[in-house]
Amino acid sequence: MTNTQGADAVDRAIAQGLDLDGSPIPVSKLSLYNKVMGFEAGRQRSGVTNTMRSRIVRIGAKHLAQAELNQMLLDAEFSPLKDKEIAFYYGGK
Repeated sequence: MTNTQGADAVDRAIAQGLDLDGSPIPVSKLSLYNKVMGFEAGRQRSGVTNTMRSRIVRIGAKHLAQAELNQMLLDAEFSPLKDKEIAFYYGGK
């Protein structure tokens, strides 16, 4: 892999069956991944903004302090962090 930045790099690597370091991903892992992603692909969606918020929280928690992420959500007119999200993403920090 030449470009290993961003989510697209991971998607490209999975499609090629190769890890980012170029080593093959075991067939059993690819099979399970594809099976679970198939479940997700068939799931009915309820709204784009809910999915956007979920992604913002999941990824933002890796990069931002709790108070900063919460304020950014509020500034963008999303609902603030929920207690269960705080416990899950920030509980062990």
